[in-house]
Formats: sequence, C-alpha cells, structure tokens
Amino acid sequence: MRTVNIHEAKTHLSRLIEEVAAGEPFIIAKAGKPMAQVVPIATSKTKPKKRIGFMKGMYTLPDNFDEIDKQADREIEEMFYGKGSQ
Repeated sequence: MRTVNIHEAKTHLSRLIEEVAAGEPFIIAKAGKPMAQVVPIATSKTKPKKRIGFMKGMYTLPDNFDEIDKQADREIEEMFYGKGSQ
C-alpha cells in the first residue's frame, strides 16, 4: 500500500481520491509516521433498494375503509361523552 505525506495528500487530494475509488487505498503519514488509511467506502450491495409498490396485490382494503374510520371515531366519542352526543 502506498504512503503519502500530508503535504502531498493536500496537494493531490482529487487525484488520490480517484485512485482510492478505483480500488487503490493509501496511507497518509506525518513525518514518516502513518496517521490515517484512506480506503474506498464499501458499496451497499447487501442493502436492497426501496421499491415502491413491491407489495401491490398482496393486500386489499375493504370497500368501506373510510366508514371504518368514522365508526371508530364515533365509538371513541361515545366513550368520552356517552351515547347520543352527536
């Protein structure tokens, strides 16, 4: 693995980053002493991309879906205010 000093790393940072991206990591040294290792970030091949609509057709909503919500609202209101509060 190649070692570069801090001054060289600052001067040629863009080129060095291109080399790292191409798979050539390097070490940054200060006064000959290794200080940091620069390596490419691993691509997230294990993490699947989010797919919009990937569950389409697996579940269905009942036709009265909006009514279920209204019914629940009425039940909650009755719990607080009693029957006939509308």
